[in-house]
Amino acid sequence: MLSGAKSLWLSLMLCLALAGCSAPEAPNAPDVAAWRAEKDRYMRESPESPVPAEARAAFPPLPYYPIDEAYRVPASLTVGSGTDAGTNRPPVLELPTSTGLRRRMIQVGTLKFTLKGRPLTLSAFVDASTKDVRRLFVPFGDLTNGSETYPGGRYLDLDRTATGIYDLDFNRAYHPFCVFNAAYDCPYPPRENRLQLPVRAGERL
Repeated sequence: MLSGAKSLWLSLMLCLALAGCSAPEAPNAPDVAAWRAEKDRYMRESPESPVPAEARAAFPPLPYYPIDEAYRVPASLTVGSGTDAGTNRPPVLELPTSTGLRRRMIQVGTLKFTLKGRPLTLSAFVDASTKDVRRLFVPFGDLTNGSETYPGGRYLDLDRTATGIYDLDFNRAYHPFCVFNAAYDCPYPPRENRLQLPVRAGERL
């Protein structure tokens, strides 16, 4: 009998092999390194960069943990049922933010996965102000927050798949823009998205 994690990996690999599958291509270390280099260019050069304009030219490369495939795991998305009476709409949560406001987010469902031998879950969201649900927002906290990473947690973004199987790569975890500019309003992870283990992958302080 295959373990849950192995079964999910097999499903993911089969999905990637089938024509017309909507799952994103599985990233590897060169892809992650290129993604990080592109973000460094964005932070230094883009007019949309959160780094104040006068500091962009001297802005150093972002610090990261070494790329570690142990932090890249398969996940399955269980779409949540509606909680509003008489509707099938998913629940809307108000997440606290770095500026003291609250951000309305639609809870699309729950990602189930195994990391470091532990079965875990993370809620996945889309902003309640948008009708575009093609990309999932996954804010999370872990035991590195406040020492090695931002106290308010980090983020992952996932493209929606038709299969419900996701390639959850914590090597792509990133800090919210309020780390670089306090004017940004960044939502904090809800309590259920605070993992009780250190995730030493992705962006760090």
